[in-house]
Amino acid sequence: MMMVMVAARLAVTVDVVPVRVVVVMGVTATGAVPVAGTTRPLPHAGALEPRKLGNVVVHGRDYGRSGQRRLLHPPRAPVPAPCRVKPVHGECSGAGTEPRATIPAMPSRSTASEARPPADPRLLARWEQYIAGTRSPAGTLVAEATTATAPALADLFYTELLGDRRASRFLDPGQVQERLKPSLRRWLLQLLASPPAEAEALHRLQEHVGQVHARIGIPVDLVGRGMRLLKQRLYEDIRARARDQGQALEAVILVDALMDLALEAMGRSYASSRDAAAELDGSFRLFSLIQNVSTERERQRALLLSWENALLYALTAEQPGPVEPLLLSRSEFGLWFMHKGLASFGDTAETREVSQLAARIDAELRQRLPAADAAARRALLDDVRGWAGRIRHLVAMMFEGIGDLEAGRDALTRLLNRRFLPTVLRREVALQTNTGRQFAVLMLDLDHFKAINDRYGHETGDRALQHVAQLLEENTRSSDYLFRYGGEEFVVVLGSVGRTEAVAIANALRRTLEQNPLPLPDGGHLPLTASIGVAVQDGHPDYARVLARADAAMYQAKRGGRNRVVVADGDLPEPPGQRALRR
Repeated sequence: MMMVMVAARLAVTVDVVPVRVVVVMGVTATGAVPVAGTTRPLPHAGALEPRKLGNVVVHGRDYGRSGQRRLLHPPRAPVPAPCRVKPVHGECSGAGTEPRATIPAMPSRSTASEARPPADPRLLARWEQYIAGTRSPAGTLVAEATTATAPALADLFYTELLGDRRASRFLDPGQVQERLKPSLRRWLLQLLASPPAEAEALHRLQEHVGQVHARIGIPVDLVGRGMRLLKQRLYEDIRARARDQGQALEAVILVDALMDLALEAMGRSYASSRDAAAELDGSFRLFSLIQNVSTERERQRALLLSWENALLYALTAEQPGPVEPLLLSRSEFGLWFMHKGLASFGDTAETREVSQLAARIDAELRQRLPAADAAARRALLDDVRGWAGRIRHLVAMMFEGIGDLEAGRDALTRLLNRRFLPTVLRREVALQTNTGRQFAVLMLDLDHFKAINDRYGHETGDRALQHVAQLLEENTRSSDYLFRYGGEEFVVVLGSVGRTEAVAIANALRRTLEQNPLPLPDGGHLPLTASIGVAVQDGHPDYARVLARADAAMYQAKRGGRNRVVVADGDLPEPPGQRALRR
């Protein structure tokens, strides 16, 4: 049933969230959906004379959060094919991983989305009662029926769910056949045929399933429907196997009790996790992810003006060039609004109007520009500039209502606190589902950081973390999210990039760190390097999966010699949590 689907398809979710640099980047849909191109500098934009607004250089050039020029799009030179066990950069030698530095000041790795209520003693007492019942003759009958019918139950369950349009978001036929059906069979056997002696172990398993359901957003009625189908089919088999009506009734009551207890534990955990996530989402919106309101307002105004000027140049040129690079949604401002602006300002009349105007601008450019002559292009430009002016006004209004809340910022690096990471990732998963734009995760872990603390002291170690945070800010886009995730690890969420772009950006970040050592008070320099794991979001609705895959890739980069990039592919070692659920 759906809860077992979780245990298999979402096996990745147990104790796998690493404490490393995670770079999450938006991309396009997986599978059969074509990968959309990422934003690129608009044609002829480089020919415009740059000028400064705030600390941002506009007219086709983008400068980082600190005002220094940064690389938004790595050079389009061919990127070496990423190895599956070998890293993208360098040779995959077998070096061991370094000792992990412990920084007590960092919070625990749990997040609000993983909140789990304490076990209810009354539920545990019920579990113990019915686990004892499985050792009765009726329990033996239930075990026999479950063992015999488990394959048919899995087929029935997934045949029904695959026919529901809402369930198709969580299921694909390949995963169902290869992983989800076997996992459902294991869950049934563990619940009904050979439950563990410890009631709490069985209870916690159901709670974990409920947490995953909440994280993904599985409709509760689908879980209830799956439970009903499984029970009805088991009842039929039990009646056929029972020696008399009394034994059949006892067995049916036992099945009903165990499955209802499982559903109750899942529902309790589901509700708690959803409530905690909703509270965190509200805090995230209030925080708004904007470090300085006035600076951010000027930067986004400058980026919108830069797009307008580039469009003006293109539409007045003899040959405007292709349409797609001119779209507002592909601009730096458009990406910021999609990935950050909407999350920061929330669903308001202003944000809805901006979204509608941006969509209209793109639609008009696609429809009118290809066949337009010079006069038609001038008319199109007038229309677009009117709509863009309205967008500028709306964005200015939205910024007026935002404050610079500090509660969600890491005190040392001034990057986002990882407590908001689940909110960001859930939103990126929703964007991928709704728009086809994938995202990828890079996990970046500073190499030999413990040795830096041991040799130079923790003050130098703190300065190294601040130096790395600044480099990340200067070499990522305004639509990207930057987190300190724990210790010497950071998280960066990048919107609307594909696998090739993700690998290129990861290598660009790696080279930037390598080429910019930390200046020391004595005039020397402290070299810094990082190992980076890259995982492209594969369409799975659970954000923890992409984190786990990036974690595995990062460990491969460490074992391969450090200072390199490794892409998460199928033959990488499974994360610990996935192995745990297969025991």
